[in-house]
Amino acid sequence: MTVQFLLDTNILSEPLRPHPNVRVMAQLRQWRHAIAIPTIVWHELWFGCYRLQPSVRRTIIERYLTGVIAVGLPILPYDTRASHWHATERARLSTLGKTPPFADGMIAAIARTNDLTLVTFNLDDYRAFDSLRITDWQS
Repeated sequence: MTVQFLLDTNILSEPLRPHPNVRVMAQLRQWRHAIAIPTIVWHELWFGCYRLQPSVRRTIIERYLTGVIAVGLPILPYDTRASHWHATERARLSTLGKTPPFADGMIAAIARTNDLTLVTFNLDDYRAFDSLRITDWQS
């Protein structure tokens, strides 16, 4: 199956929650061969992990990242195509008085330039980006 979805940090964090959303978990299982993550999300997950003191929780997260995500999901880079699209979008949005967070723009750019649907709980963070397909697996 080809990659169709790019996952935001909040989607990948869901399995680690004490009571994960059943719809999100079902979608992750259903689409497990059609999902990828952007390098920025990979960074955000590790950054969050490394901010924790050594603990059982941190060990669980490290194992999840190295044993589940790293071995099972393609990690897509912020490449020259993505950076060009991102620059164009930042310029367009700035003329409208909008300045989305840089990391969100990078994630949007990777999704858009790879023709993927971005899966996130934070739809409003991405609505301003031109021609970006977004969805929320909670609903």
